[in-house]
Amino acid sequence: MDSRLGEDSSPLERNCYVCLKQHCRKGFNCYPDNNAGIIEKYNEADNLSLTRASSAIEAGYYMQATRLEEIRLFAREMGYTKLGVATCIGLIREAQLVSEYLKNEFEVYVISCKNGGIMKSNLNLPQIDPDNDEVMCNPIGQALFLNGKQTDLNIICGLCVGHDILFTKHSEAPVTTIIVKDRILGHNPAAALYSDYYRTKVLKLKKSFR
Repeated sequence: MDSRLGEDSSPLERNCYVCLKQHCRKGFNCYPDNNAGIIEKYNEADNLSLTRASSAIEAGYYMQATRLEEIRLFAREMGYTKLGVATCIGLIREAQLVSEYLKNEFEVYVISCKNGGIMKSNLNLPQIDPDNDEVMCNPIGQALFLNGKQTDLNIICGLCVGHDILFTKHSEAPVTTIIVKDRILGHNPAAALYSDYYRTKVLKLKKSFR
C-alpha cells in the first residue's frame, strides 16, 4: 500500500471517503486505471470549452463572485445567448429574481414545475393530502419546453430530489443549479453537516473525520 494513501485505503478498493491525506491536491494519481486516457477526454471539443470556461471563472473570481454571478460569468465566457430556468413553483419569486439579474445580458426563459397542470391521479402518484386533488411536478415538460427554446444552458432552481434528475436527463442543454431545495434548512442542505446537533443527533454522523 502506498504510504501516501489514507490508512484505511488499499490499491484494490480506494475510496475518497476513507482518505485522510488528499495527496491528489499535490498531483498524486490515486486512480491510475480510472484516469487512463482522461486528458484525451478533456481535449474533446465540448469538454475542453466547458473546462476552460470553468477554470477561467475560478482563476479570475475565486472568493469574489457569488454562485449567481459565476453562472452569468460562465455563460458569458461560453458565448451563450439563451438561458433556461427550471424552477419549483414554491421558488418562483427567486427564479424571477434570477431571471431579472440575467436578462440584461441573455435571453431568459423561466418555466415552473407545475406546467401543464397534470393531476397526480393520472399516474396514480402518492399525494401529500390524499383527500384533495394535487397537481404533479412536470420536470420532463420543463425540459421539453426549454429544449424547444434551444437554450444554451439550463439552470435548476429548487427542483425536488428526483425531479432534478428527470429534468437533467431530458435536457438537451447542459444543466447547472442555483438553488438546491431543502424545505427544512432554508434551501441550504449543507447546514445539516455544519450543525453539530443535526449532524450527530439526527443524522447520526460522527463529529469529525480528523
